Amino acid sequence: MLNILIVYWHPEPKSFNGAMYHTAIETFKAEGHEVKTSDLHAMNFNPVSGRHNFSTTNNANFFKQQLEEMYATEHDGFSPDIEEEIQKLEWCDLVIIQFPLWWFSMPAMIKGWVDRVFAMGRTYGGGRFYENGVYKGKKAMLSITTGGPEEIYLKGGWNGDINGILRPIHRGIFEFNGFSVLETQKVFGPARQTEEERCSELERYSERLKRIFEEPTIKIGQY
Repeated sequence: MLNILIVYWHPEPKSFNGAMYHTAIETFKAEGHEVKTSDLHAMNFNPVSGRHNFSTTNNANFFKQQLEEMYATEHDGFSPDIEEEIQKLEWCDLVIIQFPLWWFSMPAMIKGWVDRVFAMGRTYGGGRFYENGVYKGKKAMLSITTGGPEEIYLKGGWNGDINGILRPIHRGIFEFNGFSVLETQKVFGPARQTEEERCSELERYSERLKRIFEEPTIKIGQY
């Protein structure tokens, strides 16, 4: 049995992203794995950083988030909502982040979750980066949808290579903190698909997840 964390955001629970989120939960549980979730929209998660990230104070006169994070790491000083999310990361063997690609990146609430939860001292720092990162031995994967078809996300396409678009997340968030990265699950333009096509995408995703821990990780430096 393995521990899976699924972090998800979409403003509409009946969206295709919502269907992918629930497909992952159901598949992993059916395979006997333990699943924890962070449905950020349902949680009304606050993506904005500030002193409310902490129950301790290092410098009351000038707020520098990284210094406060390091102090909170040493003094058990993270706010309860952030501590809970950090503990989920520490618990999991695999984290999947599910979201629609918005403006070539993560939606604000997902990015805000990263900003607040990936805390210096606790999740990185002190020489613990990349191959020596805190989460070495854990895996991470993005599961995304796009608004447009696949051909506009290829090299030379209208929007450019999707792998290049996702590289800042893969390298700058996942690998930076020690995670090994799995190939992104991509569904191109589900709103343009038929119901049958969307059902096929969910079946394909479920079948992949059943064997996800057999997959090789990808080398981000190659793109």
